[in-house]
Amino acid sequence: MANKKESIQQIIRSDIVNGLIKPGQKLPSIRKQSQKFGCSLNTIIRVYQELENEYLIYSRPKSGYFVVAAEALLPLLQTKRIDFASAAPDPASIPQIDFRQCLNKAMELFEASIFTYPDPQGLLSLRQEIVKLFHQQQVFSSEQQIFIFSGAQQALHLLAGMPFPNGKTNILVEQPTYWGMLAALKAQKQTVIGIERTPNGMDWVTLERHFQSNMIKFFYTIPRFHNPLGTFYTPEDKQRLAELAKAYDVYIVEDDYLADLETNSKADPIRAYNGASHVIYLRSFSKVMLPGLRIAAAAVPDSLIPLLQWHKHTADLSTSVLSQGVLEIYMKSGMYAHHAKQMKSLYNHRFKHLREISQRLLPKECLYTIQSSGGLFSAIRIPDSHAEDLVKRLENRGVDVLPTDRQFLSSFPKLNLLRLSIIRTDEHAIEEGIRIIAEELERAQPTSSSPKPFFRL
Repeated sequence: MANKKESIQQIIRSDIVNGLIKPGQKLPSIRKQSQKFGCSLNTIIRVYQELENEYLIYSRPKSGYFVVAAEALLPLLQTKRIDFASAAPDPASIPQIDFRQCLNKAMELFEASIFTYPDPQGLLSLRQEIVKLFHQQQVFSSEQQIFIFSGAQQALHLLAGMPFPNGKTNILVEQPTYWGMLAALKAQKQTVIGIERTPNGMDWVTLERHFQSNMIKFFYTIPRFHNPLGTFYTPEDKQRLAELAKAYDVYIVEDDYLADLETNSKADPIRAYNGASHVIYLRSFSKVMLPGLRIAAAAVPDSLIPLLQWHKHTADLSTSVLSQGVLEIYMKSGMYAHHAKQMKSLYNHRFKHLREISQRLLPKECLYTIQSSGGLFSAIRIPDSHAEDLVKRLENRGVDVLPTDRQFLSSFPKLNLLRLSIIRTDEHAIEEGIRIIAEELERAQPTSSSPKPFFRL
């Protein structure tokens, strides 16, 4: 009986938040609802009481139950949102007091540098700390090979537009991929080729053909914790990529933006697989530290250093000294390693919960990459028909999701995927959000006598 009551309650609640029952409209009587749902009068009474406790409906003596006014309903729905869309850290997870201390210390230590234009490549002392950090992840480089950028987006923008030593001009990207990279390429009118990244990896025959025949300047890849899929390359895949890059003189831009969340100590980057001559290893600090600091670092091959020095200098003269100083102090003090460890544990716990709940509640055909392990993102596949309507219904029910449309090239065949992020969701929100997604997917199923397939093949 409890399940029956909850099911009826959710149906009525959904009709309210989706506008099928308008604000101010009177609800059917308790007797009519009991006949409609085939249940007792007491069940409907309890349903209405629960909805009244949620401030979705109210009673008028001797008149019945009514939906609350729109101006009262909207703030309520907005305060109960479940955020599967964000990629920026929850402010509550950031140790802001520690950052203030580091900022104050940076003001003291780097006061002289604030009034000058420092090295466009980055503060030498910070680059030395980055070398140590990269060494821990088997990326062995010198301080001369390290560049500090005003965020990873600046690095991607510069790399997309500058010439490379191989003299090639076309850029190969995974599909789907990080939208910021696609935006940088589009803004600069670069010639871009897409290659599908599936839950099972890459079509190696197609990749090698592109490397061999299509004048590929570089291949942009997110080997682990892929955005938006959340998938990984195997060690064999990484070694093969490094070997193909050298064989065909194609550079690899390895976006390892979530390396701090890696739980497998043996999971090395592509750069570690004898790829130093052709792999540009890029790290962001936005998911562990404050995104507003706008700091990223890269280890680049020797062949690229003079070109990148010039283009970095023309872009911004130098990255913010204060931001660099804060990161350096944060790293030297041990705060960075401590906080990264905490975030790894927190996000890994949330991701496991997302996987468990999704496998229990969602249709198997939706679990596109939900079986992945760790990181921030997973992708579910939704019906080809009524996809926009489904996203809107979820939004109306307080669940924010991110369709992956803009993570595909306009010329590349798109899949109807939703990226689910756990960066701003706790266990309760994950469970409630997946339950709502499951209910809306069920409602999206065709009800005609000759149903269409769930997905277009």
